[in-house]
Amino acid sequence: MTQINATIARHRFELEAEEVGRALAGILPDPIADHYVVVSGRRFPPKQVIAVVTGLDRADFTTHQARRVLSRLGFTVGRRSTEPRSSDDAPRGDGPHAGREAELLRPFAGRWVAQRGLEVLVAAETPQEVLAWLERHDQQADEMFLVPRASWQTEGEAPG
Repeated sequence: MTQINATIARHRFELEAEEVGRALAGILPDPIADHYVVVSGRRFPPKQVIAVVTGLDRADFTTHQARRVLSRLGFTVGRRSTEPRSSDDAPRGDGPHAGREAELLRPFAGRWVAQRGLEVLVAAETPQEVLAWLERHDQQADEMFLVPRASWQTEGEAPG
């Protein structure tokens, strides 16, 4: 159990990684502008995470502070890439995008997703939640669909 003491916006907090995961369980991530943190397999803006777990206003601290605290808690932090992936890094599988799309969608099995290009904008339990998120954040997706839970659902086979 990772636990840290942190001062954010002149307030002291005792934070636990498990507590962060629980706090975000029912929350859909806001759009990723530049930086993100991975919590329970989902990418969130770091400031959204800190605001949810501390109750602080996002204007009271910087993205850098949020990233540093979340990194200390053991979460993976990253920066959204604007450069296209090189062909050397790309998977070499069958199907659209040489299997890259299937790999990107694997963590969202059984959930509804809105996708722009290969980027998953949001994943939720219902299509209504996805549509509400898109409207709330003034986002447009190329497509929205339910990611199959099992391979037989994509291949047209009967469950066995």
